[in-house]
Amino acid sequence: MTDLVTLAELGGPLTAIGGAAYARHAHPAAYWSTVGLPVSVVRLMASYSATMDACGLTVAPSRLRVLAVKATTRREVRPVPPRRGMIRPTTTGLRLRLRLAPGQEPADVAASAERLRHAWGVHAVYVRDVKPGVVELRLVGFDVLRKVRMPRRIDGGLLRVPVALRQDATAFVRDYRAVPHELVLGATLSGKSMFLRNLLTGLAAQPVVLVGIDCKRGVELAPFAARLSALATDPEQAAELLPVLVKEMEDRYDLIKARQGIAPGTPDESITSDIWGLPESERPAPIVLFIDEVAELFLIATRKEEERRDEMVTQLIRLAQLGRAAGIYLEVCGQRFGAELGKGATMLRAQLSGRVCHRVNDEASAKMALGDIAPEAVGAACAIAAELPGLAVVGDTSGGWSRIRTPYMTLADAAATCRETAHLAPDVPALTPFRPYVPPVPVKASEPVAAPLPVTE
Repeated sequence: MTDLVTLAELGGPLTAIGGAAYARHAHPAAYWSTVGLPVSVVRLMASYSATMDACGLTVAPSRLRVLAVKATTRREVRPVPPRRGMIRPTTTGLRLRLRLAPGQEPADVAASAERLRHAWGVHAVYVRDVKPGVVELRLVGFDVLRKVRMPRRIDGGLLRVPVALRQDATAFVRDYRAVPHELVLGATLSGKSMFLRNLLTGLAAQPVVLVGIDCKRGVELAPFAARLSALATDPEQAAELLPVLVKEMEDRYDLIKARQGIAPGTPDESITSDIWGLPESERPAPIVLFIDEVAELFLIATRKEEERRDEMVTQLIRLAQLGRAAGIYLEVCGQRFGAELGKGATMLRAQLSGRVCHRVNDEASAKMALGDIAPEAVGAACAIAAELPGLAVVGDTSGGWSRIRTPYMTLADAAATCRETAHLAPDVPALTPFRPYVPPVPVKASEPVAAPLPVTE
């Protein structure tokens, strides 16, 4: 009987522990809000001074503080940790600001991020420089990339698309005004198409001209044809489309010259302004060119194809070098993009300042994407598992990098969004011959209405 009573008494706590363990694995956000957040706050407040001392983030107290402590108490004078601000809980973790002591720098706190993570029992700790002498610690309570949930409040705008979630639970916003051209690499089934799908649907709701080159017979971009102003589905069509885009770019430069009084003979390379300085009534709509599987534009089999390839590469390089000021931006996708593709590949890649690398098949492919701008990110890109499609490493020319993951979106939902926003496509007469054919949406036949029964007395 005593054993039965003991088991009954233990049943409640064991059930609670089991439920908490299940929630932590299956519903990490709910577990964090109910269990993880209070526990981490208690740990942080109870061990803050000791943790900072163990991490080497304390400094010797000032003479005035030493005199005050000796005059009022007999306790030992201990090193002083950075002054801690208010703890702000979030749905994914905690945020707090630290005022650094004289002689400290943000790099000192960033170097101890792993120690702070273990001391306070959180998934990760990230450090951000707020202003001189102040840093913000962002504590993430669980792996936010395992199940992506985008933040509710995201600062968007024209040519700004929140396309993925960063590892620190903030949104990765693709900003074409800040990073005009981008290279997206990834092996088959790595999530590259999902990244492109989210980016296209985000731009579809904006007054932006969308142009696509998909040399896989259009299987990737054809579902978005309703919103595309132009689409080339093979190298021959791409060879006809690219000169039209270059001519459009030159016309926009002429418009800038005429508006700003620049001499007509001035080379395009000497014009430092852009279309955003024009009045809104005269400003042409920005153009975003999506190129899926860029290697197909470089592959050749005959000498005639080699001449066509050289012309296309030259035009792409011109668009990458001069397109930003004319409001023309490139989004280049592929599995590999190195010097082995042929002449001009490395020069074109150098113009693509934004880099996104999904799972790749070898280290050389990761180096193609990130080696020249963020060498430390190459190892992280090679460590992406096949079980996590959509996970990628994004880098920029500043040398910084972070992990991101794109939220799942079905092709049907993306295509429906493009059909609903088809009326927002700006009119560009030069691209009219390349506008893709959009078949009408089949209308479901309504069920036959039963004939009324005759009225009988």
